[in-house]
Amino acid sequence: MTLDNVTAVVNEGIQIIIITSMPSIGLGLLVGLLIAVFQAVTQIQEQTLTFVPKMIIVFIVISATFPWMSNLIMDMTVGMWNQIPVYSR
Repeated sequence: MTLDNVTAVVNEGIQIIIITSMPSIGLGLLVGLLIAVFQAVTQIQEQTLTFVPKMIIVFIVISATFPWMSNLIMDMTVGMWNQIPVYSR
C-alpha cells in the first residue's frame, strides 16, 4: 500500500466522520443557541436547562439518521475490503 492509498483512505474516513456527525452536531448547536437566547431574555441561569434538551435532540437525531450513517460507513468499509489485493496460488 502506497502513501497515496493511505492518504486517500484517511481522507475518505475523515469526510465520512464529518458528514455523518453533521446532523446531530448541527441540531445540538441550534437547540443550544435557542436555549441560550431564551436564558438571556428570561435571566434563568439553570445549567440543566441547556444540557437535557440538547441531549434529547442529539439522541433523536442519531436514532433517526442511524440507517443512513451505517450505510455510509458500511459502503466505505466494503470499498476498503475490495481494495485488498488477492493473491492466488
